[in-house]
Amino acid sequence: MRVVFLGTGGYHPCQRRHTVSVMLPEIGVAFDAGTSFFRAGDWLQTDSLSIFLSHAHLDHIAGLQYLLVPLYNGRLWSVRIHGAAGHLRAVREHLFAPPLFPINPAYDYVDLEAGAAVSVAGGAMRHRPLEHPGGSTGYRLELPGRSLAFITDTTADGSYTDFVRGVDLLIHECNFPDAQSAWARQTGHSHTTPVAELARDAGVGRLVLLHFDPQCQDDDPIGLGTARAIFTETILAEDELVLEW
Repeated sequence: MRVVFLGTGGYHPCQRRHTVSVMLPEIGVAFDAGTSFFRAGDWLQTDSLSIFLSHAHLDHIAGLQYLLVPLYNGRLWSVRIHGAAGHLRAVREHLFAPPLFPINPAYDYVDLEAGAAVSVAGGAMRHRPLEHPGGSTGYRLELPGRSLAFITDTTADGSYTDFVRGVDLLIHECNFPDAQSAWARQTGHSHTTPVAELARDAGVGRLVLLHFDPQCQDDDPIGLGTARAIFTETILAEDELVLEW
């Protein structure tokens, strides 16, 4: 099964990266819908799509407006958006407010229930709250024979180690290098060393980093060598990276 990184940047798009979205096209699942979500139509393999939102900051939801084209041309028949109740309310009332967007898409909005998993493709999507200004949600998807976790936006503090323990693939934000650790704490984001330590302590199979500061557009925005010295199986995601999972 493929994991497609539609976008890997944070805060705002830049020449190298659009903001975050990750897609599992074979089962019609996506995590977040940043500015990169205009690419989702190119990867559709199902006529329905379930989108799991981490939170409602604009860099993670702006692309929800971009699905009108595949809906209009019949490539998509239904879109279901899962998230915390307050985040979904912000999407409905603000992102799709008539002065901002003239058409209210017929999306199904599904509030996440505390402690309740969502059935997905013969498996289960679990979720838990994360620390971030305005709140955030982390996800763990367990399918027969494979598992992954999607964690953004938050400060890697070890509080959710058990939640991601043993997953085959941990997709985790790493907005800043260690030199900007104070700024990471102030903004509710992660920096390199604690993320790598989390992956090591949780015994995950692979760590994929994303949600990079758009001010840094070079090949290594967070210090990959530092991360790999702690957890060898670490890679940096790039826009349109495709991994087998």
